[in-house]
Amino acid sequence: MLSLRTSVIGPLLTRDALEKAQAALALNLELPIDIESDITPPVGIPGRPTRPTLVLPTAMKHLPLTTIEGRAALLHALAHIELNAIDLALDIVWRFSGMPEQFYRDWVSIAKEEALHFTLLRNHLLGLGFDYGDFDAHNSLWEMAEKTQDDVLARVALVPRTLEARGLDASPAVKNKLVSVGDKKGGEILDLILKDEIGHVAAGNHWYRWICNQRGLDPISTYADLTRKYDAPRLRPPFNLDARRLAGFDEVELRQLAS
Repeated sequence: MLSLRTSVIGPLLTRDALEKAQAALALNLELPIDIESDITPPVGIPGRPTRPTLVLPTAMKHLPLTTIEGRAALLHALAHIELNAIDLALDIVWRFSGMPEQFYRDWVSIAKEEALHFTLLRNHLLGLGFDYGDFDAHNSLWEMAEKTQDDVLARVALVPRTLEARGLDASPAVKNKLVSVGDKKGGEILDLILKDEIGHVAAGNHWYRWICNQRGLDPISTYADLTRKYDAPRLRPPFNLDARRLAGFDEVELRQLAS
């Protein structure tokens, strides 16, 4: 019988970006959850479209936002992040067994919201005369997922509460850039994404601390150990401290960021 954990494999393997988003949105949160079974790793994770071309982050071109093409390139980069975020949320559901049922429902809900974000950004791109795949992109988010594929603690520490939390920091500046060149609609989409992403990072924080408690680990020192072990990116200011507080970071963590 199909379970929630096995149901995510279809969208995860889907190569077409729009079909992936639609399949994620159609996932049924009411399906039963088989929390104990280890699922054989499916071949071809994640399904990727033939475009965009994936390049190193240093090879990404930065076009002036005063042009339609430059604005589209920025929106494309955001859409690519959201498409990766769908895969990240789906992957954690099938990959890690033995977690509480709410863990799996949380990440499927997150995948559905990421799919909505991708759809909104892609539709906005279409309105500018471009589509997803028209610009190059990079693979940094998924590379961290591969590094942390053997430990759910490392995954929640370094994907939602590190890489995705960087989006909380970047969002106000990106929104201001779009609004400054007259893209009010883009700014409104960024507001929606920020609100939802606070919840996604909060889920990462909640489950990170839950696993630390189960393993008898100190969350602060363990996080420092994990960032070194997995060579996580060093976080640099400015930090959106208000958003990080809403997402569940405590004052000790925020002081460490500031230092």
